[in-house]
Amino acid sequence: MTLSQPPRTAARRALYRAPIWIYRLGLGGLLGGRFVLLTHIGRGSGKPRQVVLEVVGRHEESGGYLVASGYGGRSQWFRNIRAEPRVRFQVGWRHYTGTASPLPTAESGHRLAEYARRRPRTAAALMRMVGQEVAGTDAGYQRVGADREHGVPIVALRPQ
Repeated sequence: MTLSQPPRTAARRALYRAPIWIYRLGLGGLLGGRFVLLTHIGRGSGKPRQVVLEVVGRHEESGGYLVASGYGGRSQWFRNIRAEPRVRFQVGWRHYTGTASPLPTAESGHRLAEYARRRPRTAAALMRMVGQEVAGTDAGYQRVGADREHGVPIVALRPQ
């Protein structure tokens, strides 16, 4: 089964949102450093919105984290952080206030390929899930990572 579109049914959305409840119950630390709870502002509503994303790397310059937008420019959270980059995020037990911004396209592609080298099975499963063809090559991951609208761009979460 491929999920080249974000989940549309209430049941699927609930399943995808289950990790949010783990964080809300104060148990986010149990997920370790692999996931981040991102709180962003809805571009239309102005209300806080939340999503749990996998950490794909560290942003060495800022001490922050890198996450991937699996549905590219279609992701609501991605569209929201482009409109309002100020965010809050939690990784493990640590809470941060900071900014979220897409990496430049070449760096985004490089970082996605780097992630695929570190976690080849997880990266391949993510690509299948979001309907991306990469042929398991660095060039394929770089191409998909560099495409902000239809690919899987990387976003840096930088603490203040």
